[in-house]
Amino acid sequence: MTTDQELPELRSIKAPRHPGVSPAVCQAFSEAAEVCFARHHEPPCTSLQVTCAGTESVRSLKWSAPDETAKLSWRNRDDATRDGAYVVSLAVVEHELGMVALSRADTRTGADYYVGRPGSHDLEEAFRLEVSGVDEGGRSDVRRRLRTKKDQAARGESFLPAYASVVGFREAAVLVSLVEGCKSE
Repeated sequence: MTTDQELPELRSIKAPRHPGVSPAVCQAFSEAAEVCFARHHEPPCTSLQVTCAGTESVRSLKWSAPDETAKLSWRNRDDATRDGAYVVSLAVVEHELGMVALSRADTRTGADYYVGRPGSHDLEEAFRLEVSGVDEGGRSDVRRRLRTKKDQAARGESFLPAYASVVGFREAAVLVSLVEGCKSE
């Protein structure tokens, strides 16, 4: 298990490095993630247990305490957990797999984002990334959600390979797994 490497700062997960994430979207998703982390952890840093494509590691994630306006804005736990999970998953995928967000995915593709190598503009060479978050619950809840997300990605209307990612905010864990059984041409 590798330890103590820092994940990219959440507010840096945006264009131009991540062409599929506008600065405004990055700002909103980062704020949501900070609200979710603040429910269970203390800033300025949280150690995340990351399992990515079979490799386990501990990664540091720096974040700032949300102000009262952010907490009120993200009072809907489901929305905050979903949107915060997007940016945390993209930070992990960038650090662990060397891929960035190329574009948001359309409905029924079995994914939330298309990710690929930096500088790529060809979505036909991209991977799909299906993302979810778990606010409460332990490691078994995060694993259970990952299985659900892998099934969803496998059923998607796309021939592209896929990863599924689940962020457990209370558990301080991120699981990223290659999806087996995707449709093939």
